Amino acid sequence: MKREVSEKKQEIAVDIDQLAALLARLQKDTGDIPWSEGGKTDPWDHIEAAMGLCIGGYLPEARRAFEWLADIQLEDGSWYASYLDGEPLDKTRDTNITAYIAVGVYHFYLVTKNRDFLIRMWPVICRAMDFAVSMQAPTGEIYWAKSPELEIDHMALLTGSSSIYMSLKCALAIAGILNKEKREWQAAKSALGHAVRDGYHLFNMTKSRYSMDWFYPVLSGAVTGEAARKRIDQHWKKFVVEGMGIRCVSDQPWVTIAETSELVLALSGMGNKKLAEIVFQWISGRTFDDGSYWCGFTFPDMVIWPEDKITWTNGVVIMAADALYHLSPACDLFSHEFWAASGLA
Repeated sequence: MKREVSEKKQEIAVDIDQLAALLARLQKDTGDIPWSEGGKTDPWDHIEAAMGLCIGGYLPEARRAFEWLADIQLEDGSWYASYLDGEPLDKTRDTNITAYIAVGVYHFYLVTKNRDFLIRMWPVICRAMDFAVSMQAPTGEIYWAKSPELEIDHMALLTGSSSIYMSLKCALAIAGILNKEKREWQAAKSALGHAVRDGYHLFNMTKSRYSMDWFYPVLSGAVTGEAARKRIDQHWKKFVVEGMGIRCVSDQPWVTIAETSELVLALSGMGNKKLAEIVFQWISGRTFDDGSYWCGFTFPDMVIWPEDKITWTNGVVIMAADALYHLSPACDLFSHEFWAASGLA
């Protein structure tokens, strides 16, 4: 696998081997992948880094990352929002962070076709998805979290609910492979899709200044076709800095590599690969001497901030390269056509 990726990477301006090696180097013996050396770990970003490892050919390391999550899953199926050296740091139980395990596990399966791994992780996925679905409002959106005191916070986030929509698709795909019936997940996905597409008033709109609220409904496949094109066009100038990337927040002069790479995934997923490749080229030189990508930079002064080498940033750069250049069998994970063909769009 590593040799195959190495050959393909010669065609692109990203050193996949170096990026994946960074992720492997920062992974702890337990399987835990922190944000950066000495930094915290949150399960969502940990999974994003594991997916980068998987594409880069570090399959045992990626598997160990998922097994670490299985080992520390809470009784209600959730995970804490963050950990430091394996100990809970923030005991909030976030629905999006919890549900994302389905995306990572399905991605691993697409690369490896390892059905035994799905069987191993199935109880973990069931508990995680049931936790997220249990937090769904009658109008379809999913409340974002339970507090450390286990009180439900009835705020819903568009980015988080969009991501959970993607997680439900992956969980249902896994259920299909294992011949498991999960009608309640299908019903939850349908209601959630309606909320994301038509119920923007249901979500905390103070977050609309964040670029993820703009493109995550498209990235997840909840919004497709002409509606996706209109959504991207509508706020392009609000978030995109031509020739540089996209702002994390619309009112701040800060371009972030992770959000730019995720926009590449969204554009590629909706079928606009030409524009996706242009945007990806904008960030091709935003790297440290070792080839790893900056987290972000300010403009016009071009100050790199923060200066840490962030695992999940480099993980999603690898995923964007995969979507554009077909480095792995999981390259179509965010493709709207892929999900339409599966019947789970």
